[in-house]
Amino acid sequence: MVNKIQLITLGCSKNRVDSEHLLKQIFDSGIDILPEGRDLSKERVDAVIINTCGFIKDAKEESVETIFAAVDAKNRGYTKKIFVFGCLSQRYRTELEAEIPEVDGFFGAFDSRSVIGALGKKWDTLLENRRYLTTPSHYAYLKISEGCDRICSYCSIPLIRGAHTSVPVDDLIDEAKHLADAGVKELIVVAQDTTYYGVDLYKERRLAHLLESLCEVDGIEWIRVLYSYPAAFPERVLDVMASNPKMCKYLDIPLQHINDKVLANMRRSVDGESIRKLVRNFRDRVPGIVLRTTMIVGHPGESKCAFEELINFVSEAKFERLGAFTYSQEEGTWGAENLKDTISERVKKERYERLMEAQSNISLNYNLSRKGKIERVLIDSFDEGVFTARSMSESPEVDGEILIGSDTFLNGFNPNEIIGTFVDVRIDSADEYDLTATFV
Repeated sequence: MVNKIQLITLGCSKNRVDSEHLLKQIFDSGIDILPEGRDLSKERVDAVIINTCGFIKDAKEESVETIFAAVDAKNRGYTKKIFVFGCLSQRYRTELEAEIPEVDGFFGAFDSRSVIGALGKKWDTLLENRRYLTTPSHYAYLKISEGCDRICSYCSIPLIRGAHTSVPVDDLIDEAKHLADAGVKELIVVAQDTTYYGVDLYKERRLAHLLESLCEVDGIEWIRVLYSYPAAFPERVLDVMASNPKMCKYLDIPLQHINDKVLANMRRSVDGESIRKLVRNFRDRVPGIVLRTTMIVGHPGESKCAFEELINFVSEAKFERLGAFTYSQEEGTWGAENLKDTISERVKKERYERLMEAQSNISLNYNLSRKGKIERVLIDSFDEGVFTARSMSESPEVDGEILIGSDTFLNGFNPNEIIGTFVDVRIDSADEYDLTATFV
């Protein structure tokens, strides 16, 4: 009999949505849930469930380390069962079963029903658009599609998650309404490629239409778009972003590189000039937009000149937010089978550090430009006399934060009462990551 579980989610926000759907089934079946991060030596459970990531080398290593930590907890008597699902076990289930026999069940990325069965419960179809939130209750991720039809040379996601499959609009609106009823005020739209939404179901890109429909959901005040793709970007999304006050003027669009040869080797379906035009278009069509992007350094074909072109582009484009990875070959991908990984790890690391140093100065200048301005923020948390908040310019988990001292606010109020609410603050100071502010 399983009476209490702990579910650990690794990897991206899309995995978190999968976990939350599963947790809703578990919770409504009468099983208690120990929050992720709580110490099993103090609050033991009947089962540990791990939602794994298998995207890149570091993520795979983290997943394996987490499984072995659960095995250690099992050996110490802190849990009786271990169940593993998600991307890593989707791709390497046979190998994992042979190497880690202490795990009681490995399941694929789409085997949530089987996980419920392993817990001795039945899947409830009436709960399929429902969630047990593991984020703060005022924001939630909304996964609008599964899989990917892209052919990027370095990416294993299509091998793991399969072809692009959109969630019907009606199901997404139903899910959004229930999230709003539960107190969610910010929806963060995610998918492997959000811009491709609707092509399979409606024979056209329908992201703009979906965003307009989500903006009509009562209770939702902010909508943010992540994981967009540059090729054939649906530009009507920019019109919705520019005109609807619920839309955050914020776009996450992983560009990966700017050099034509590197982009061709990456099989990105775009060239450098089209990317430059797209970025200019974003700035022109949505004044004040905040752009987050991701770059890969050390990809096969990235010469010294190609890397210098990337540095120059980043310096010119002045992305408000930028993250980066060093290239690693992933078995089964087109790149692993057709391109030689000839750039040394030392050079990859040097290029990564140089890129991030350049971005640090850009991010600092952007944050300093906000000093003295009044901004509307959403309060995320309170700890040791300091509120943590975000404006439309910050996405949770990946961007910096706005820190607000409570001295000018409290006056007898319980600070926890304003978590999840919107307030106006004045930006007082900033570094390359975080800002400090005062309540207005």
